[in-house]
Parts: sequence; C-alpha cells; structure tokens
Amino acid sequence: MKLRSAALIALALVAAVMVVVRTDVPALADGGRYAAEIRRTEYGIPHISAKDYGGLGFGYGYAFAQDNLCVLASWVVTLRGERSRYFGPQAKSDDPVRPVANLVSDVYYKSVADSGVVPRLLARRSPLGPTDELRRLVDGYVAGYNRYLEQTGVANLPDPTCRGKAWVGPITATDMWNNLLDLSRMVGIAGMKEYVVGEAEAEGPERRPAAGSNAWALGRRATRDGHGMVLADPHFPWNGIRRFYQVQLTIPGVLDVSGGSLYGTPVVQIGHNATVAWTHTVSHAQRFTLYQLDLVDRTSYRVDGRTEPMGRQEVRVTLQDGTVVDHTLHTSRYGPVLAAGQTGKVAYALADANAGNLRAADEWLAMARARNLTQLRATQSTYQGMPFVHTLATDAGGSAYFADTSMVPHVTDAQAERCGKPSPIPGLEEYVLDGSTSACLWGEDRDAVVPGIFGPAGQPRLTRADYVANSNNTFWMTNPSAPLTGYPRVWGKARTELEPRPRVSLDMIAQRLSGADGLGAPGFTLETLQATVQGKRNHTFELMRSDLPGLCRDSTLTTSAGKRVDVREACRTLRRWNGRATLDGQGAILWREFFQRLGRPTEPGEPVFSPWRVPFDPERPVATPRGLKSDDPVVRLALADAVAAFQAGDIPLTLTPGQAQRYSSVPIPGCTEGEGCFDRVRMRGMLGANGRYPEVDTGSTFMMAVELTPAGPRTRTILTYSLSADPSSPHHTDQTVLFSRGQWVTERFTEAEIAADPKLRTSTVSG
Repeated sequence: MKLRSAALIALALVAAVMVVVRTDVPALADGGRYAAEIRRTEYGIPHISAKDYGGLGFGYGYAFAQDNLCVLASWVVTLRGERSRYFGPQAKSDDPVRPVANLVSDVYYKSVADSGVVPRLLARRSPLGPTDELRRLVDGYVAGYNRYLEQTGVANLPDPTCRGKAWVGPITATDMWNNLLDLSRMVGIAGMKEYVVGEAEAEGPERRPAAGSNAWALGRRATRDGHGMVLADPHFPWNGIRRFYQVQLTIPGVLDVSGGSLYGTPVVQIGHNATVAWTHTVSHAQRFTLYQLDLVDRTSYRVDGRTEPMGRQEVRVTLQDGTVVDHTLHTSRYGPVLAAGQTGKVAYALADANAGNLRAADEWLAMARARNLTQLRATQSTYQGMPFVHTLATDAGGSAYFADTSMVPHVTDAQAERCGKPSPIPGLEEYVLDGSTSACLWGEDRDAVVPGIFGPAGQPRLTRADYVANSNNTFWMTNPSAPLTGYPRVWGKARTELEPRPRVSLDMIAQRLSGADGLGAPGFTLETLQATVQGKRNHTFELMRSDLPGLCRDSTLTTSAGKRVDVREACRTLRRWNGRATLDGQGAILWREFFQRLGRPTEPGEPVFSPWRVPFDPERPVATPRGLKSDDPVVRLALADAVAAFQAGDIPLTLTPGQAQRYSSVPIPGCTEGEGCFDRVRMRGMLGANGRYPEVDTGSTFMMAVELTPAGPRTRTILTYSLSADPSSPHHTDQTVLFSRGQWVTERFTEAEIAADPKLRTSTVSG
C-alpha cells in the first residue's frame, strides 16, 4: 500500500526490523588540518574564527569543552541509552525539560539509535539532509571537543562533576546528530517517552518546555532613530543541555554571527550579524497527533478495512550490575504505538511532525548568513526546519518580521472535526484522529518541503514598520493593530484570552511608544529598551490593585482550616508595594503566595474559578480581564491562607525576592509566569519554612538587545546563569551577579571592539 503524509513522516522515526548503518566512530581531525583562533573577552565570552567550517567547528567544540564538557558528556550518555549502566535505572535522567527514570530514558533513546533514522537522514541531500557546510561544522565540533579531552585527560578535568568518571569519553558525530534531532523532537515524542515505553504516570503529560520567552522586533517607526531593533529573552532551563552558550563564530568573508547557541549544537539559534537580528519564542501550535488504531489483535490493526501488522522493535538496556533488560516496542504506519491507553479494541500511535527533522541547524546557519529580511525569509522557505518556535527579526532597513514557520501537522478544522476521537491521556491538547481510515492522514501542501506539514503559504506571518511581539501567546496578538486570524486551530486559537505576561509585554511597548512610562520621549533607543524590559512589573497586581481596599476592609479573615487571622499588616504591606518584583520588593512574595492560592483546584465538573471582576472581552483583548472579585469568599480565603502560611513559618510578610529566590547563592529578582512578570522566574517547589524557594531553574536565559545602525550593530547582552556550568570556573556566576543587579554586558562584535578589551585572551588550537 502506498503511504503518504503522516505515514511518510512517521516512518522516519522507527520501523519494525531494519538494517542499521552506524556512524558512531569518533570524528577525526581532517588530515590534521583543523585550526581555529579562540579569543575570549570579558566574562570568558569566546570569539572563534577560522578559515573554513571544519576549523570553525573545531574551535567551537574546543572552547565549549573548556567551559561545559561535563554537561555534554552526561547528555551523550543519555543519547546512547546508557544512563542505567552508569547511574542506575531508577535515578532521574538529566533531561532538564522532562526528567524521567533512567531506564525509561534508555529504552527510548536506544530505540531511536536502533531505528536508523539518523543514518537515513544523513544519506539524503540538502535540504532534507544536512548541507556539506553543516556536516563539516559538526565533524569539526566533535574533533575539537575530543582534542580538548585528549589534551586534558578525564582525570584532570577542572569540573569535579565529571572528573575521573568512567562515563566520560570521546564523542562522535552521531552523538551530535542525535542531539540535533532530539532538540527538534523536544515538544513531541521526546516529551512523551513514558507513554511510548509504558511507564507513564497517571496524570497528563507536561511535554512542552516551561512556558516562557519574550521577543520583540522593533521597526523604524517604533525606534527613535529609525533603526531596526530586536529584544531576545528566551526562557529555557537554567541547568543541563538546554542552556545557551554565548559565542561569536566567524569565517572571514563568509560568516560572522554572534549570539546564543544551545549546548551541544554548532550553530547560533538566537543572534545577529552586521545587518540582521532575530530571536525565537516557543509556539503553542501542535507538533504531533495521536492516531487511534482499530485493533485486530495485540499486534495488528485495520486501515481501510485491511489488516496491517505492527512493527516490533526489541530494545536491550544494560544495568549497573551488568544484567540486561529487554523491552519490546511496537510501531505503526503513523509512528510508535503508545503502551499507554491500550484496550483490547484500540491502541494509539504517535505521529510527530519533527520525527525526521534535521533541517533546523541548516536553517539557523543560513539565517546567520542572511543580509536582510528577504534573504532570511527565503532561507526559512528553503529549509522549513524550525521545530517548535516563532521567528521575530529585523534588518538594517528597519522592517519588523514575525512568522510561525514551525513544523505543524497539516490538519484542517474540518478534518479535526470529522476524524476526532477521545483522548486516552488526561489533559492532552493535541488532536486524536481516526487511524482506521487513510482519509484522516495529514494533508499535503505543494510548497511544503516534506509531506504532511503546512507549507510557507499557509503559515501565520506579519511584517510591520512599527513592531511585532510575542510572549508565547498565539499569533493572534502579534500586533494589536493588525490581529492575525483565519488559520486552522492546529496553529493555536485566535480571539482567546491573553495570559498576563503577553499582556504586560504589549503594554510595555505601548507605554514606550507613547512616552507614558517615564523613560523620556516616545520611541525606543537601545538604552530605553534595556530599561523597559527590566522593569520587573507584576501585571496581575497592577490589574487588581484598585480592588485591594475592598478585600482589606475587614481586619480579620477566616482560613480554610477555620482559623481567624489578622490581615491588617498584610494589607499595609501590599498597599506600600510598588508592584515591581525587584530584589527589595517588599510585598512581592506575599502577593505571589496570595495570587497562587486563587488558582485552587476544583472538583470534577465544577467550573474553574476566575478571580477577575471584569471578564475577558475578545473585542478588548489587551484591556480585559481586569479587577479582583474582592468580595468573593474564594478570594478572601486565599488571602487568609497566605497570611496564615507566613505566620506558621514565622516568615515576615515583607519577604522580598532577593531573600526568597536564589541561583548558586546569588539573589534573583522577578516573579512567576502566572503573576504576569515579563522576565519571569520559576522554582520547582513551594516556599519553605525558612522563607526560601527551591533554586531558580527556569527564566530569562540569554537576553539580547541589539540595534542595527548604519555603523554596525550596537548590542547589550546578559547570560543569566553565566557561561560555564563548572562550579570551579571564574565564569560560573559572574554574569549572574550582573543580572541580579540589573546590569548588562556591552557586546564586542567588530575586530576593533574585540581588540580593545583589556582582558582579551587569545589562543590558537589545531588538530
């Protein structure tokens, strides 16, 4: 039977029985011809230059290993499915987005390696397979990493995290390609490992990266001098392989790009060159669908009335004691069959649009060479590899560009309605389609580079002379003056309520353009851009503040345990607070503890409680909802319980973010996602009796404010967790201290700027 659409994509993931070509031989120096220069400026930031892509990759891999070898070494163990062997099967994996038991992780990654998907993709020509430039960059990166490890020795590594460990060794090009593939799959199958392997928890999946990231592209009509500007503020994890590494990569006359590069990738994901700047935010469009299979028996299913056998994959994992665990996985024409949700009549298969996507790295590499937005857009149309992010960009001409060019299954609203089936997983937002008929396969666009996804003509896009902005809201409110509508729901919903963080983002821009924010004349400069984004505004407090007197008219309130508490001091604290989550913001933590209690769980069948006095109005999406239902018993109970919690721990109601939030002992400002903080923070856990939260693990990461002037880019950056994960490095928290104080680093991009650094250190590496 001829397969198309979802079937073709899914077959790139796994197959039943395959002949696998392995390429896991350590990359060797290209006849000893790899050479690069590494110049390090303040805070250890590396500027790497070479005459070719192989040398550039070599220098990058070498520099990265100097700072972060242990993180990548641990992740390579993960990608090879060997964590149970070294760390035990029940310990949690090092996945910073969705950690799972090591055995679950190993079964999944062994299945990926054994499926042969990477060798098959490497055998394809660009754009479906990697370009020659990217292949040389990857090989050089691996050789540079291995060269540093060889010179230093495992026993002499500076980072105690992996010094002398048996799991540290040379990496291979296959490891790097697997990492690039896994990045593309991060919000798809890689976030559903438990459901594939059969160790899913009862509750629904938390598959997406923690919601975060802000991005602005400011056009000539929004800036004081008519220059294009970009604000990058991605919110990725602060630990592990999804951290950003700050770097400049240069091949004279060919490539000159500076920005943030995710660990273990040889390209800059967020950055700028001399005339173009870009950034990304995570799109909430769907990346995969489930297909409900009509089972004939446990190992076969029906499509169009005919029986199809499931594929069978045997996976073997070695444990610490040398014993071996065997695990059987099943596959279908759509993709892997989930172990979860099976009955005697139905099972579910996962079709991931990113299952065979290695194109993202080539797209980022080509974007780095773009001279203007026209070339950047052409690059995105050529590779169509953005896995799960929006793109916001500007150029020296001062146009502002937004697009969701990410990989989205081609499912129309009509098809979703016609083919929809109940979900076997609580809380799953993605479509579940009927797998018993080929009429429910993903559709096709002529301009799509692979079948089953929407092509460029069907993607949400907007180009403006003033601005485009996104804070993980859907495409709809990219610019309130030009709402985007008319796209299938698989891209996300229009005319729906904006969360507080996207609302405060748009309000910050509006106030700067009108000059109402107290920062001087209307319009952005590089300096006012920096000041605007670090205002630490808590938008829910701003929107509810006027109703606090009603909440505080009684001096005592009753807790959920029936205890009466005096709330007068709490109300005085909130009245005095200026609504900003600065280090010294007395009232910021009290507001958080109160506001979070407004989202109390409800019983099944009960409506979700809304604390807003004025409900959402789709005709006024930026101004609603607002106000606080100060007389509602739920609201009054939330304040009473918050005050009681402070009293029980003898915690002062004036507790500040600087006292309660830390990263590596450095106080961190900011508030949480739900509160409506622009550069938000997250801690995995409740406020402790000592007045401290667990360590900050997510928030603003690589912040970049860049202005593209006729004389070249002017850029300010801050890498919030600093350049090195090595606790012994002088660059482990040096930028974190700056971030804590609200300071930025002035980027050195040109040769003159780099040479002028009094702390410049230069080295030449070869191999």
